[in-house]
Amino acid sequence: MTKRILSIMALAVILFALFVVMSSTAPFGVDKTTVSHRYIYQGVKETGSANLVTAVVLNYRGFDTLGEVTVLFVAATGVGAALYSIRNPPRKKSKVEASLIVKTASKLLFPMMLLFGAYIFIHGHLTPGGGFQGGAVISTAFVFKYVSDTRYSIDHIAFTKMESAAGMVFAGLGITGLIIGGYFLMNILPNGTPGDLISAGILPIIYIAIGIKVGAELTGILDRMMGVES
Repeated sequence: MTKRILSIMALAVILFALFVVMSSTAPFGVDKTTVSHRYIYQGVKETGSANLVTAVVLNYRGFDTLGEVTVLFVAATGVGAALYSIRNPPRKKSKVEASLIVKTASKLLFPMMLLFGAYIFIHGHLTPGGGFQGGAVISTAFVFKYVSDTRYSIDHIAFTKMESAAGMVFAGLGITGLIIGGYFLMNILPNGTPGDLISAGILPIIYIAIGIKVGAELTGILDRMMGVES
């Protein structure tokens, strides 16, 4: 008990010291860097993206986004490995059947959710949203399928191919920019006119690839989980 108390006190002292040092060197609300000014005043001109968040995430810090996509891929792989022993289990009919209202709503909402998710990541360089958000909406659409039919299952081979192709597009664009311009995810296409659907160079292509990849991975995780009996 004494060791635990001392450990907590030591951790509290370290965190307080870090807070004091950070507050003294970089006061809250005071911008001492020029990075934010570069993003705000040069972002649209340099990237062609009307959404500055997209410009930062996919251009200035595109390598970080690749890391985030990799983390999600590792998570999906981990779930698949953990549930490998019950791979492709038979779907049992639930004792409680979905009502007619749920089944009808699922049929109506499923295509609309897919369309809405695609809209989000296709317009990610123009409006708030993007690949991760659009992919999450697409995976949510499949929740309706599982709710209305507990025996429903996706085609894992097809989803794996889509996920792999999307990942190769993202990595391929990044490597192409590295070869041509000397840095990862260099924009190799014209920026176009900011605000137009076809603009911002490679950014819309990247968001489409991320949306498909995230949607496929999250749906795959969901399908694996649905195959586990409670």
